[in-house]
Amino acid sequence: MNTASFFRQYNLRENPFRAEEARQDAVFSRIEGACHHPDYAKFRGDFEKPSTAIVFGERGSGKTAIRMQVQHDLDEHNRLNPEHRCLAINYDELNPILDRLHQHTGKSSPDDSLAKIRLVDHIDGILSTIVPKVVDQALRSNRSDPVLITDGSFLARLRMYDPSTKRDLLLLQACYDRPEEADLRTIRLRKGVRAGTNRPLSNWRWAAIIFGVLGLLGLSWLLITDLQEQRWLWIVGTTIALAIATFSLSRFGWLWFKVNSVARELSSALRVLHRPTLSFRRSLASLHTDDVLGGDLPSNASDDAHFAMLKRLQRVIRPLGYRSIIVLFDRVDEPTLVNGEASRMRSVVWPLLNNKFLQQDGFGMKMLLPLDLKHQLDRETQDFFREARLDKQNLIERLTWSGAMLYDLCTARVNACSDGDEPMSLTDFFDQTVTHQDIVDALDQMQQPRDAFKLMYMVIQEHCAGIPEEKPQWKIPKLVLDNVRRNQVDRLSGMLRGTRPA
Repeated sequence: MNTASFFRQYNLRENPFRAEEARQDAVFSRIEGACHHPDYAKFRGDFEKPSTAIVFGERGSGKTAIRMQVQHDLDEHNRLNPEHRCLAINYDELNPILDRLHQHTGKSSPDDSLAKIRLVDHIDGILSTIVPKVVDQALRSNRSDPVLITDGSFLARLRMYDPSTKRDLLLLQACYDRPEEADLRTIRLRKGVRAGTNRPLSNWRWAAIIFGVLGLLGLSWLLITDLQEQRWLWIVGTTIALAIATFSLSRFGWLWFKVNSVARELSSALRVLHRPTLSFRRSLASLHTDDVLGGDLPSNASDDAHFAMLKRLQRVIRPLGYRSIIVLFDRVDEPTLVNGEASRMRSVVWPLLNNKFLQQDGFGMKMLLPLDLKHQLDRETQDFFREARLDKQNLIERLTWSGAMLYDLCTARVNACSDGDEPMSLTDFFDQTVTHQDIVDALDQMQQPRDAFKLMYMVIQEHCAGIPEEKPQWKIPKLVLDNVRRNQVDRLSGMLRGTRPA
């Protein structure tokens, strides 16, 4: 019997249990606002006063689904509270960040490269995730979706910023925009927000050129003509022009050297960008020299300079109605360099567990971590826990699901796919030999949503495979449920022993 016939019998337009990944799950998108894990409220927190939350869960336990639910609730919060918005930064695509770090460190082994990750590298990674998208929106580029306001007035609002806020935006762009085009976009952004043209480096260069040309012309005139009257005026004027040109040239050279030094330091310090010195120098040359040489750029490994850049981002988005920021940190096991290894994940995540970083005002990290890291955490020292202060981070030690919770989740998915007038239940699929408790007990052994969906998927598949199309049986007997449950329990046991894949 075909499974399509089975679902048509129950007025289901699609298989509710086919998807295994929340990001590609169309059914989940229809129920994400209604089906929450009991710990969801603790993890979500208050968007107006965000706090850090950390949850550990096995693969398939619903971490990514929770992240998507937070994003859904956040979008609704921002729609209803335009003057108290919260900016979400999805810090979950770590491949380019870790690849650039690996390239910058020059280590041959991923373990050696990942062991060098610092907290400031993560701050740079977070800023390099959001700043290019803000600049895209300011320059009206279509490279990324709008991350701030979407009513078309973004650039107009930027132009109304006070000079110090424009300065913050330009410094963020000069440091954290996409390496391949950052130097070109600095000039475009400065002109777009009308930040002025007072750039001492450029001014001194043009002064050296103009007065140098005037001085040389005056000197040439004195040498090729036999001027007797008011010759002293030409001599004085030429001398003054050449003196100004010499001073301007020396001043330009000194500023160029200082700006180049800052560019070189930035290229070395911002390791997750792996951006050349020349690109930084071109960006910095487009800004006011006082801003560049002010000493508060992230040109070294100092935490304070990098925290200051986060504060700049908060000041830039505040006039747009954003009062807080949350960072959604997920999929740490997926990057190529990590490859799901617990020791490598530990190297990536542990620098983030810093109380000073996690407890900033108007800032919250939402960390969704594999359960493998919980086992690593249990072996840490007291010094580590004193620095991390996990007692203040809304820690959820394990994302667990009971059979009853999974039953309700599966039922919600069935009804999300139903075209019928009456609500359905999982028990509708089974004959009278299968009780509600039998299904709950079977789901309880699966422990998490992904495996619960696999169980139901295989139950339906197994039942349909054993029934001929000309003699259909629409109710699944207990024998099929028991056989599939036994096979799935064996599969899960094999996964725990490491003898079979997921």
